Amino acid sequence: MNIEYKVKDTISINQVLSEKLEISTRLKNKLIKNKSILLNGSFVDTRTIANAEDIITIVLDSDEDNSNIIPTKMNLDIVYEDEHLLAINKPAGIAIHPSILHFTDSLSNGIKYYFDEIGLKKKIRPINRIDLNTSGLVLFAKNEYVQESLIKQMNNKIFKKTYLAIVFGNLKSKSGTIDAPIARKQGSIIERCIDLSGQKAVTHYEVIKEYNNYSLIKCILETGRTHQIRVHFAYIGNPLLGDTLYNTSSNSNSLIDRQALHSYKMEFIHPINKNKICLEAEIPEDMKKLI
Repeated sequence: MNIEYKVKDTISINQVLSEKLEISTRLKNKLIKNKSILLNGSFVDTRTIANAEDIITIVLDSDEDNSNIIPTKMNLDIVYEDEHLLAINKPAGIAIHPSILHFTDSLSNGIKYYFDEIGLKKKIRPINRIDLNTSGLVLFAKNEYVQESLIKQMNNKIFKKTYLAIVFGNLKSKSGTIDAPIARKQGSIIERCIDLSGQKAVTHYEVIKEYNNYSLIKCILETGRTHQIRVHFAYIGNPLLGDTLYNTSSNSNSLIDRQALHSYKMEFIHPINKNKICLEAEIPEDMKKLI
Protein backbone atom coordinates (compact mmCIF):
# COMPACT_ATOMS: atom_id res chain seq x y z
CA MET A 1 0.00 0.00 0.00
CA ASN A 2 2.68 2.45 -1.10
CA ILE A 3 3.12 5.17 -3.71
CA GLU A 4 6.33 5.29 -5.71
CA TYR A 5 7.49 8.33 -7.69
CA LYS A 6 10.50 8.23 -10.01
CA VAL A 7 12.27 11.59 -10.06
CA LYS A 8 12.93 13.11 -13.50
CA ASP A 9 14.87 16.26 -12.53
CA THR A 10 16.48 17.67 -9.41
CA ILE A 11 13.65 18.59 -7.06
CA SER A 12 12.93 18.79 -3.33
CA ILE A 13 10.87 16.11 -1.61
CA ASN A 14 8.47 18.83 -0.52
CA GLN A 15 7.84 19.85 -4.14
CA VAL A 16 7.15 16.27 -5.15
CA LEU A 17 4.63 15.80 -2.35
CA SER A 18 2.90 19.14 -2.87
CA GLU A 19 3.02 19.59 -6.65
CA LYS A 20 3.38 16.12 -8.19
CA LEU A 21 1.38 14.03 -5.73
CA GLU A 22 -0.86 16.88 -4.45
CA ILE A 23 -0.60 15.77 -0.84
CA SER A 24 -2.13 18.19 1.66
CA THR A 25 -0.03 19.88 4.33
CA ARG A 26 -1.96 18.02 7.02
CA LEU A 27 -1.23 14.61 5.52
CA LYS A 28 2.36 15.60 4.74
CA ASN A 29 2.96 16.43 8.40
CA LYS A 30 1.46 13.10 9.42
CA LEU A 31 3.73 11.24 6.97
CA ILE A 32 6.78 13.03 8.35
CA LYS A 33 5.77 12.19 11.92
CA ASN A 34 5.29 8.50 11.00
CA LYS A 35 8.60 8.41 9.06
CA SER A 36 6.65 7.33 5.99
CA ILE A 37 8.63 9.25 3.33
CA LEU A 38 11.55 7.31 1.86
CA LEU A 39 14.21 8.27 -0.67
CA ASN A 40 15.80 5.20 -2.26
CA GLY A 41 14.64 3.17 0.74
CA SER A 42 15.84 5.52 3.52
CA PHE A 43 13.72 7.86 5.65
CA VAL A 44 14.10 11.55 4.76
CA ASP A 45 12.37 14.79 5.62
CA THR A 46 10.75 17.02 3.02
CA ARG A 47 13.73 19.42 2.78
CA THR A 48 15.87 16.72 1.16
CA ILE A 49 16.77 17.22 -2.51
CA ALA A 50 16.17 14.30 -4.88
CA ASN A 51 17.95 13.81 -8.20
CA ALA A 52 16.96 12.23 -11.52
CA GLU A 53 16.28 8.47 -11.30
CA ASP A 54 15.82 8.60 -7.50
CA ILE A 55 12.77 6.75 -6.15
CA ILE A 56 10.54 8.46 -3.59
CA THR A 57 8.29 6.08 -1.69
CA ILE A 58 5.28 7.13 0.37
CA VAL A 59 4.33 4.41 2.87
CA LEU A 60 0.56 4.32 3.42
CA ASP A 61 0.13 1.10 5.39
CA SER A 62 0.79 2.48 8.87
CA ASP A 63 -1.68 1.10 11.43
CA GLU A 64 -4.47 3.40 12.63
CA ASP A 65 -6.74 3.24 15.67
CA ASN A 66 -10.28 2.36 14.55
CA SER A 67 -11.47 1.10 17.93
CA ASN A 68 -14.16 3.83 18.10
CA ILE A 69 -16.37 1.65 15.87
CA ILE A 70 -17.81 -1.63 17.14
CA PRO A 71 -17.30 -4.52 14.69
CA THR A 72 -20.52 -6.23 13.58
CA LYS A 73 -20.65 -9.19 11.23
CA MET A 74 -22.61 -8.40 8.07
CA ASN A 75 -23.18 -9.96 4.68
CA LEU A 76 -21.42 -7.27 2.65
CA ASP A 77 -22.15 -7.08 -1.07
CA ILE A 78 -18.64 -6.16 -2.27
CA VAL A 79 -18.74 -4.71 -5.80
CA TYR A 80 -15.03 -3.84 -6.04
CA GLU A 81 -11.95 -4.13 -3.85
CA ASP A 82 -8.22 -3.61 -4.13
CA GLU A 83 -5.58 -2.62 -1.58
CA HIS A 84 -6.70 1.02 -1.71
CA LEU A 85 -10.48 0.93 -2.28
CA LEU A 86 -13.61 -0.93 -1.20
CA ALA A 87 -17.02 -0.47 -2.87
CA ILE A 88 -20.19 -1.86 -1.27
CA ASN A 89 -23.70 -2.19 -2.67
CA LYS A 90 -25.62 -1.00 0.40
CA PRO A 91 -29.18 -2.25 0.98
CA ALA A 92 -31.86 0.25 1.93
CA GLY A 93 -32.45 0.54 5.68
CA ILE A 94 -28.78 0.57 6.69
CA ALA A 95 -27.06 3.76 7.85
CA ILE A 96 -23.51 4.49 6.73
CA HIS A 97 -22.25 5.89 10.05
CA PRO A 98 -22.86 4.72 13.62
CA SER A 99 -25.25 6.91 15.61
CA ILE A 100 -27.36 6.71 18.75
CA LEU A 101 -30.05 4.85 16.77
CA HIS A 102 -27.58 2.74 14.77
CA PHE A 103 -24.66 2.30 17.13
CA THR A 104 -23.81 -1.27 16.09
CA ASP A 105 -25.74 -1.89 12.86
CA SER A 106 -24.39 0.74 10.45
CA LEU A 107 -22.42 -0.11 7.32
CA SER A 108 -19.29 1.22 9.04
CA ASN A 109 -19.75 -1.42 11.76
CA GLY A 110 -19.82 -4.08 9.06
CA ILE A 111 -16.72 -2.63 7.37
CA LYS A 112 -14.91 -2.60 10.74
CA TYR A 113 -15.66 -6.33 11.20
CA TYR A 114 -14.41 -7.01 7.67
CA PHE A 115 -11.24 -4.98 8.21
CA ASP A 116 -10.59 -6.94 11.41
CA GLU A 117 -11.02 -10.20 9.49
CA ILE A 118 -8.45 -9.25 6.83
CA GLY A 119 -6.08 -7.68 9.39
CA LEU A 120 -6.44 -4.12 8.10
CA LYS A 121 -5.99 -1.60 10.91
CA LYS A 122 -7.35 1.47 9.16
CA LYS A 123 -10.00 4.07 9.88
CA ILE A 124 -13.36 3.76 8.11
CA ARG A 125 -13.37 6.39 5.34
CA PRO A 126 -16.56 6.59 3.22
CA ILE A 127 -16.06 8.76 0.13
CA ASN A 128 -19.73 9.26 -0.67
CA ARG A 129 -22.78 9.22 1.55
CA ILE A 130 -26.30 8.07 0.79
CA ASP A 131 -29.39 8.22 2.99
CA LEU A 132 -30.50 5.42 5.30
CA ASN A 133 -33.29 4.34 2.94
CA THR A 134 -31.37 4.87 -0.30
CA SER A 135 -29.70 1.77 -1.72
CA GLY A 136 -26.58 1.38 -3.82
CA LEU A 137 -22.89 2.10 -4.14
CA VAL A 138 -20.85 3.41 -1.23
CA LEU A 139 -17.10 3.78 -1.78
CA PHE A 140 -14.53 3.52 1.03
CA ALA A 141 -10.87 4.58 0.91
CA LYS A 142 -8.40 2.37 2.76
CA ASN A 143 -5.94 5.21 3.35
CA GLU A 144 -5.92 8.96 3.75
CA TYR A 145 -4.09 9.73 0.50
CA VAL A 146 -6.74 7.94 -1.59
CA GLN A 147 -9.48 9.67 0.38
CA GLU A 148 -7.98 13.10 -0.32
CA SER A 149 -7.53 12.33 -4.01
CA LEU A 150 -11.12 11.17 -4.51
CA ILE A 151 -12.55 14.16 -2.65
CA LYS A 152 -10.53 16.43 -4.98
CA GLN A 153 -11.99 14.56 -7.95
CA MET A 154 -15.47 15.23 -6.57
CA ASN A 155 -14.70 18.92 -6.10
CA ASN A 156 -13.30 19.11 -9.64
CA LYS A 157 -16.31 17.22 -11.07
CA ILE A 158 -14.15 14.32 -12.27
CA PHE A 159 -15.90 11.85 -9.96
CA LYS A 160 -19.33 11.11 -11.50
CA LYS A 161 -22.27 9.65 -9.56
CA THR A 162 -25.35 8.30 -11.34
CA TYR A 163 -28.61 7.40 -9.58
CA LEU A 164 -31.77 5.64 -10.66
CA ALA A 165 -35.01 7.01 -9.23
CA ILE A 166 -38.70 6.30 -9.67
CA VAL A 167 -40.74 9.49 -9.49
CA PHE A 168 -44.44 10.21 -9.35
CA GLY A 169 -46.08 11.14 -12.67
CA ASN A 170 -44.56 11.81 -16.08
CA LEU A 171 -42.11 14.67 -16.51
CA LYS A 172 -42.85 17.48 -18.97
CA SER A 173 -39.25 17.45 -20.24
CA LYS A 174 -37.76 14.02 -20.89
CA SER A 175 -34.26 15.30 -20.11
CA GLY A 176 -32.88 18.42 -18.51
CA THR A 177 -31.18 20.07 -15.58
CA ILE A 178 -32.60 21.17 -12.24
CA ASP A 179 -30.53 24.05 -10.90
CA ALA A 180 -32.06 25.15 -7.60
CA PRO A 181 -30.24 25.98 -4.33
CA ILE A 182 -30.95 23.83 -1.29
CA ALA A 183 -31.00 24.86 2.38
CA ARG A 184 -32.08 23.29 5.65
CA LYS A 185 -35.79 23.89 6.23
CA GLN A 186 -36.36 26.31 9.09
CA GLY A 187 -37.33 24.50 12.27
CA SER A 188 -36.15 21.07 11.05
CA ILE A 189 -32.86 19.26 11.55
CA ILE A 190 -33.66 16.77 8.77
CA GLU A 191 -35.78 18.32 6.05
CA ARG A 192 -34.32 20.41 3.23
CA CYS A 193 -36.01 22.86 0.88
CA ILE A 194 -35.38 25.07 -2.13
CA ASP A 195 -34.12 28.45 -0.88
CA LEU A 196 -32.38 31.21 -2.82
CA SER A 197 -30.00 31.66 0.12
CA GLY A 198 -29.09 27.97 0.09
CA GLN A 199 -26.14 26.11 -1.43
CA LYS A 200 -25.94 25.65 -5.19
CA ALA A 201 -27.41 22.31 -6.25
CA VAL A 202 -27.47 20.91 -9.79
CA THR A 203 -29.07 17.66 -10.95
CA HIS A 204 -29.01 16.44 -14.56
CA TYR A 205 -31.69 13.91 -15.48
CA GLU A 206 -33.02 11.74 -18.28
CA VAL A 207 -36.29 9.81 -18.40
CA ILE A 208 -35.57 6.14 -19.11
CA LYS A 209 -39.13 4.79 -19.18
CA GLU A 210 -42.63 6.04 -18.40
CA TYR A 211 -45.48 4.13 -16.78
CA ASN A 212 -49.12 5.04 -16.09
CA ASN A 213 -48.47 7.17 -13.04
CA TYR A 214 -44.71 7.14 -12.49
CA SER A 215 -41.40 7.30 -14.36
CA LEU A 216 -37.96 5.71 -14.12
CA ILE A 217 -35.27 8.35 -14.42
CA LYS A 218 -31.47 8.52 -14.45
CA CYS A 219 -29.88 11.32 -12.44
CA ILE A 220 -26.30 12.57 -12.58
CA LEU A 221 -25.29 14.81 -9.71
CA GLU A 222 -23.11 17.82 -10.40
CA THR A 223 -23.26 18.72 -6.70
CA GLY A 224 -23.91 16.53 -3.67
CA ARG A 225 -26.27 18.30 -1.29
CA THR A 226 -28.19 16.43 1.40
CA HIS A 227 -31.43 14.98 -0.07
CA GLN A 228 -30.62 16.70 -3.38
CA ILE A 229 -32.49 14.37 -5.75
CA ARG A 230 -35.42 14.04 -3.38
CA VAL A 231 -35.77 17.81 -2.92
CA HIS A 232 -35.25 18.67 -6.59
CA PHE A 233 -37.91 16.31 -7.93
CA ALA A 234 -40.41 17.29 -5.27
CA TYR A 235 -39.74 20.90 -6.29
CA ILE A 236 -40.70 20.27 -9.95
CA GLY A 237 -43.81 18.35 -8.93
CA ASN A 238 -42.50 14.79 -9.41
CA PRO A 239 -41.49 13.55 -5.95
CA LEU A 240 -39.91 10.13 -5.50
CA LEU A 241 -42.20 7.19 -4.84
CA GLY A 242 -42.12 6.13 -1.21
CA ASP A 243 -40.53 9.36 -0.01
CA THR A 244 -42.74 10.19 2.96
CA LEU A 245 -40.67 13.27 3.79
CA TYR A 246 -41.17 15.03 0.45
CA ASN A 247 -44.08 13.13 -1.14
CA THR A 248 -47.52 13.49 0.48
CA SER A 249 -49.34 11.25 -2.02
CA SER A 250 -50.46 8.13 -0.15
CA ASN A 251 -51.38 6.41 -3.43
CA SER A 252 -47.88 6.62 -4.90
CA ASN A 253 -46.22 5.83 -1.58
CA SER A 254 -48.10 2.54 -1.31
CA LEU A 255 -46.01 1.10 -4.16
CA ILE A 256 -42.74 0.94 -2.20
CA ASP A 257 -41.95 1.34 1.50
CA ARG A 258 -38.92 3.65 1.12
CA GLN A 259 -37.79 6.36 -1.28
CA ALA A 260 -37.24 4.76 -4.70
CA LEU A 261 -33.64 5.86 -5.10
CA HIS A 262 -30.58 3.77 -5.94
CA SER A 263 -26.92 4.81 -6.22
CA TYR A 264 -26.36 2.98 -9.48
CA LYS A 265 -23.00 3.97 -10.98
CA MET A 266 -19.67 5.62 -10.07
CA GLU A 267 -16.92 6.73 -12.44
CA PHE A 268 -13.57 8.08 -11.28
CA ILE A 269 -9.82 7.89 -11.82
CA HIS A 270 -7.99 5.46 -9.56
CA PRO A 271 -5.71 7.63 -7.38
CA ILE A 272 -2.79 5.19 -7.56
CA ASN A 273 -2.71 3.52 -10.99
CA LYS A 274 -4.63 6.34 -12.78
CA ASN A 275 -6.94 3.88 -14.54
CA LYS A 276 -10.56 4.88 -15.13
CA ILE A 277 -12.85 2.93 -12.79
CA CYS A 278 -16.53 2.40 -13.57
CA LEU A 279 -18.62 0.60 -10.95
CA GLU A 280 -22.28 -0.42 -11.15
CA ALA A 281 -24.67 -1.88 -8.58
CA GLU A 282 -27.70 -3.90 -9.66
CA ILE A 283 -31.05 -2.29 -8.92
CA PRO A 284 -32.71 -3.88 -5.84
CA GLU A 285 -35.84 -6.03 -5.99
CA ASP A 286 -38.24 -3.50 -4.45
CA MET A 287 -37.50 -1.05 -7.30
CA LYS A 288 -37.06 -3.74 -9.96
CA LYS A 289 -40.61 -5.05 -9.46
CA LEU A 290 -41.98 -1.61 -10.40
CA ILE A 291 -40.17 -1.45 -13.72
